[in-house]
Amino acid sequence: MDFDAFTGGIEPGGLRSKNEIRILICYLLSSLDAPLSKSDILNIIQDNGLANYFEVTDALAELIEKGNVIVSGEKDELCSASGTARMIAKQLDRALPHVVRDKAVAAAINLLARTKRERENKVEITKTERGYNVVCHISGGDMDLMNFTLHVPDLYQANMVKHNFHQSPENVYRMLLALVTGNNEMAADILKDHTAALK
Repeated sequence: MDFDAFTGGIEPGGLRSKNEIRILICYLLSSLDAPLSKSDILNIIQDNGLANYFEVTDALAELIEKGNVIVSGEKDELCSASGTARMIAKQLDRALPHVVRDKAVAAAINLLARTKRERENKVEITKTERGYNVVCHISGGDMDLMNFTLHVPDLYQANMVKHNFHQSPENVYRMLLALVTGNNEMAADILKDHTAALK
């Protein structure tokens, strides 16, 4: 395959062909049950160094113009694969390096999981006279299982609490439950698992 795409910002093994980039977008959207926004597609590919930002932008615009990618929603511009895009992905997915396919799909699945966690476990940040209150809600479906408020001195720390809470709200819930019920063994297990995940 001819290398006809800009290579700035891509990692070794990334895509250097316009055709491969179009195939990757079709493959990515065909592999998921949910649509992705344009910015999500760009971020997934760019953050993993799979292709040049400008090349991805051009490829996505071309696929939308030709009707291979369908855009819905006025605000978020959610993209999904058309029947043609699914056929392209199925027939040509082997043209993409295996590592590129795996990285793109894994990143998209992680993004969708994070979005779901953030949607279901809301965090509200409100300014007070002395800093910020961060209210974290742990969802149990149609009701809160738990919510708690932390006071922090500045917006930076408020956003850090929000980010870390959204990383694993289920572990926050389990740890708080273990602590308030006096289940030290469960608390120790959660802490051990969390420490191991950070290594």
